[in-house]
Amino acid sequence: MDPPRTGTTRTSTRTPPGVGVAGSDRPRLARHVRLTFCRTRQRQILLHPETVVVLNGSGAAILELCDGRHTVAEIVTELGARYRTVPEDEVRQFLTRLLSRRWMELTDG
Repeated sequence: MDPPRTGTTRTSTRTPPGVGVAGSDRPRLARHVRLTFCRTRQRQILLHPETVVVLNGSGAAILELCDGRHTVAEIVTELGARYRTVPEDEVRQFLTRLLSRRWMELTDG
């Protein structure tokens, strides 16, 4: 069960073990991070000051839905409709890693 939320935006520099992204959280990229298409690589990339992360297809699909409007549960449902099966724990782990790097912000549902 997801803990109650207060409607605030949060970022984290360190996520404690066992604590991650709740299903009611609404993830979005941090202001200093950009998702864009790289014509040279023919792939989606994540741009962060002094860093370029080349995304695989599933990472790009997750991040395209991280607009601050979709909840994590809605993202998992949408990806499940596209790809038949999407492990919810893997989506949450991916988002938790981005949150720990401060590349992601969560708005509480």
